[in-house]
Amino acid sequence: MANSPQAKKRARQNERRYEVNKARRSRIRTYLRRVEEAIASGDQAAAAEALKAAQPELMRGVTKGILHKNTAARKMSRLSKRVKGLSV
Repeated sequence: MANSPQAKKRARQNERRYEVNKARRSRIRTYLRRVEEAIASGDQAAAAEALKAAQPELMRGVTKGILHKNTAARKMSRLSKRVKGLSV
């Protein structure tokens, strides 16, 4: 347990940051799930629309420190490749 006032404050801050980051991570996963569901349904228009909505969320996760830049880029690349593949 934290003993010094500084350590106690950091513990409080960490709890708040944990909650905020958890909400952000959940929001990103929701957007990614919508893209996955649209791809599974086979509707390219819906999948493209969902991907377009998910991209800013992924990049926001990068700027907020939730995701690494390359992780977000990899996810976007793979999803866009799958969306593009629906047209064939």
